[in-house]
Amino acid sequence: MKRIPTKRLAIAVTAALLLAGGGTAVAYWTAGGSGSGTASAGSNSPITAVQTSTLTGVAPGVAAQTLSGNFTNGNASSVYVASVTASISSITGADGSCDATDFTLSNAVMTVAASIPAGTAQGSWTGATLAFNNKATNQDGCKNAVVHISYTVL
Repeated sequence: MKRIPTKRLAIAVTAALLLAGGGTAVAYWTAGGSGSGTASAGSNSPITAVQTSTLTGVAPGVAAQTLSGNFTNGNASSVYVASVTASISSITGADGSCDATDFTLSNAVMTVAASIPAGTAQGSWTGATLAFNNKATNQDGCKNAVVHISYTVL
């Protein structure tokens, strides 16, 4: 039996592997290009501050009463509320001599700093107070007056 030299055997095995696909070369073209697309951000509906405290008997010499409430969030998800600001929007039911100067609204900006879930009666706010100013003049014009308060949610 004839012996095949080791060097020849190595060359023969390497050639067989290359022919079987072990050294397949790949050729391809490259290309550049560009494209475009869009995305749109959603929006939300305004959230409403709802006063739940009932202020009655506001009169000269009576202590200030606290305003408080919650929110109605008609959105599909939570909305962050930084603060609620109260303001006297009008006075009705008085004889015309009663106006906003007959009342003091203190701490009108109330910090909330919370995420309010979707739905009614969600979250809370409080802190502002309403008092009747005891002036040196006759204030009978404020008897039976109704103080209307507006709320701004930020």
